[in-house]
Amino acid sequence: MSHLLTERAPAKINLTLHVVGRRADGYHELESLVAFSRSGDILTLFPGDEFKFHADGPMAAATGDPRQNLVVKAVRALTPLVEGLELGTLHLKKNLPVAAGIGGGSSDAAAALRLVARANGLAFEDPRILAAARSTGADVPVCLAAQARMMTGIGERLGPVLHLPPLPTLIVNPRQPLETKTVFAQMREERANASGFTPHPPITSGLNYEALLAALRKGRNDLEDAACVLAPVVVDVLAILAAARGCKLARMSGSGATCFGIFTDCRAAGRAKKTILAAHPDWWVKAAMLN
Repeated sequence: MSHLLTERAPAKINLTLHVVGRRADGYHELESLVAFSRSGDILTLFPGDEFKFHADGPMAAATGDPRQNLVVKAVRALTPLVEGLELGTLHLKKNLPVAAGIGGGSSDAAAALRLVARANGLAFEDPRILAAARSTGADVPVCLAAQARMMTGIGERLGPVLHLPPLPTLIVNPRQPLETKTVFAQMREERANASGFTPHPPITSGLNYEALLAALRKGRNDLEDAACVLAPVVVDVLAILAAARGCKLARMSGSGATCFGIFTDCRAAGRAKKTILAAHPDWWVKAAMLN
């Protein structure tokens, strides 16, 4: 590697998230339709003789101990699998909020694996890249390709890439982190006396905007109620998005607290962004196109 390489690490948005069961090992079985933004964090690999990692950017302070970062974990998982792996310094510009339900850390790890793969002439589909992704985190495999698809199990089973219409979207995070395991624990408590699970609506390639919206409305995020109990501000975010002119669907992503609104067009999403930021300047608000 004689020059720097760069990869974007886009936000992962759970358009739906159904919890359909719990395994003997305690993990939950999920069915989730995910899509990705066209912007997010930025990773750059600089040539060098040894592996180093550092982060900066508006959200870098919230990433914690660099040694525990998923980028570092992903590279360490790959290193013993590829003899003579050429590395260098990985620089992360952290733009996405942390512990926000949009897969920021997983997307960063996937971008790191793509960078190292490019530097070493490996295909992204190389079994060793996939093995490192799976051992790093449940959401890392789906972030490798960063394309819309269904993910099931704990995230390890991926459906085919889905060609969905572009979705003008506003992504809003009230800057209140939520711990995934705490949200799942709250969800289990609420479901203690519930029986049965509603199947996920079928999603296929080729749906137009209106047909996709109709399918999404039949879905849900099963962690939303639990997150609203733990972080009542999520209720406010969802209500504000739902009331915005041009918003067709408002929902929480992942385990929260990030929520998103799907709009009729980019102009409507832009107007809502200005209005929300004027009322809540401390929130993180990003207009995006999902697909």
